[in-house]
Amino acid sequence: MLLSKRCVLSLLILTLCLNMDCKFVYGASGYNPANSEIEAYKQLEAMPEKDSRELQIQDMLILFLLPHLNEKLAEEYADILKGGSPELYPYFVDVIKTERVNGFRGFDLRITLQAVPTVGPHIPVGEDRFTYQISPVVGVKLIQFEHLKGPNKADFPPNYQDLLR
Repeated sequence: MLLSKRCVLSLLILTLCLNMDCKFVYGASGYNPANSEIEAYKQLEAMPEKDSRELQIQDMLILFLLPHLNEKLAEEYADILKGGSPELYPYFVDVIKTERVNGFRGFDLRITLQAVPTVGPHIPVGEDRFTYQISPVVGVKLIQFEHLKGPNKADFPPNYQDLLR
């Protein structure tokens, strides 16, 4: 049996979806499969191919900061979403920038993170940037929050649009 190119591509994407968490959902109104496939491939290309000490420490830091991120997201999305706050998974958080505020071996640090909160089966509801100060004096303190985009109702599947206000 000969399969068409489109069928083979669909099977490939389905296989990828079964082996990783995808950021797109089939059947959404306003959904453009071509754009979603491109985004999925970009994500695959950007993912580290092997573990490293730096990646492990970065992941531990994100896990440590996750409750702080979720607290701010619950506050920011309260007027946008009905019935709760979005979910934030550590693999949808990227470290954008880190810096020592007070020089070499100083323990007043600043970290900027970019996150994609989701609802339901990993439907993105936005993109947000957080900057935290971390030091022995202040502990963990949010110093800047920026809502970059979303949610866009047209990107939501029809059966999840009722989650938006």
